[in-house]
Amino acid sequence: MATPVKHPPGPRTAAVREARPAPGRRVPVPLLVAGLAAVLLVSLPAAVTLGASGLGWSDALGYLRAGFTGGLIQPEDVGAYTIVWEIRFPRALLAAVVGAGLAVVGVAVQAMVRNALADPFVLGISSGAAVGANAVLIFGALGALGMYAVSVAAFVSALGAMTLVYAVARTAHGLTPLRLVLTGTAMYYGFSAVTTLMVFMAERGEAARSAMMWLLGSLSGATWTSVPVAGGAVCAGTVYLLLSARRLNALAMGDETAAALGIDAERFRRELFVMAAAVTGAVVAVSGAIGFVGLMVPHAVRMVVGADHRRVLLVAPLAGAVLMVWVDVLSRTVMAPVELPVGVLTAVIGVPCFLLLMRRRGYAFGGA
Repeated sequence: MATPVKHPPGPRTAAVREARPAPGRRVPVPLLVAGLAAVLLVSLPAAVTLGASGLGWSDALGYLRAGFTGGLIQPEDVGAYTIVWEIRFPRALLAAVVGAGLAVVGVAVQAMVRNALADPFVLGISSGAAVGANAVLIFGALGALGMYAVSVAAFVSALGAMTLVYAVARTAHGLTPLRLVLTGTAMYYGFSAVTTLMVFMAERGEAARSAMMWLLGSLSGATWTSVPVAGGAVCAGTVYLLLSARRLNALAMGDETAAALGIDAERFRRELFVMAAAVTGAVVAVSGAIGFVGLMVPHAVRMVVGADHRRVLLVAPLAGAVLMVWVDVLSRTVMAPVELPVGVLTAVIGVPCFLLLMRRRGYAFGGA
């Protein structure tokens, strides 16, 4: 009886095999998602009770209930109700939105450029947004827009920076990860130089201080109008990435693997670039430049659930949201009544955590 000959797998079979993230010790994703969601639901009202004006849980929850249901407030409680409903609660919600947005964009950018050190700001979008925001804070540009001037200017300049980076990085051969990273990094330094020059030229000390606070990240300007705009952008980006999780797995393995699976890597990378720029611009416009969240959270989540983007993208936004809510609480309370820049605290927390990840045996940065 003839022994059947085993032929080597074809390129498509090999590519499919390679596109599967490497197995490892994993935590059940449904349990993790449920746990993080529960922590977030507890963190939001907890963040409302913490601050320079201490409020008890019962009072804070009562004011929140009145805000949601339109209940009556006693005249002597109007001040406390305003702090809870108009200041602290929208700020806590915006912190969750910003943290989730930075985390999911970090996941997408690291897969897009196949670089473990990539984060939402590697494309130069945040530094581009800073130019527009500082033009308003220092020179009073777009004054007719009032309280929305900073956000509008930051978002528009972020989209302008995206267009410039894309135009410079693209060649006749397409949009390659290396050129995208190099162009984004170069533009980052260029926009940062322009921003520094603006701060140096500021005639008013308070304007320069506001500009520096924005550059280091702050959620002090949170309002009810800023939450749905940023939240809509983050939700749309997250849904798109979840639907594209399989393509992200293939792209993270290389363009050859993606092509073998029938994926147009250049087109998909272009879509990811536009999505990442739009979400980053929307987030940076309301929070300033907050670093390390988009770099640290994706790596921490991969360490727990593995490298499969179908799992990572379910956990990363919740982890980023919980982290940012409590970082914002710390920024308001550590040196109260003085408020610390949020970006300073994310760096203080992120640097040692990132170093611990690097020292962890068996963890491959950005890989499966």
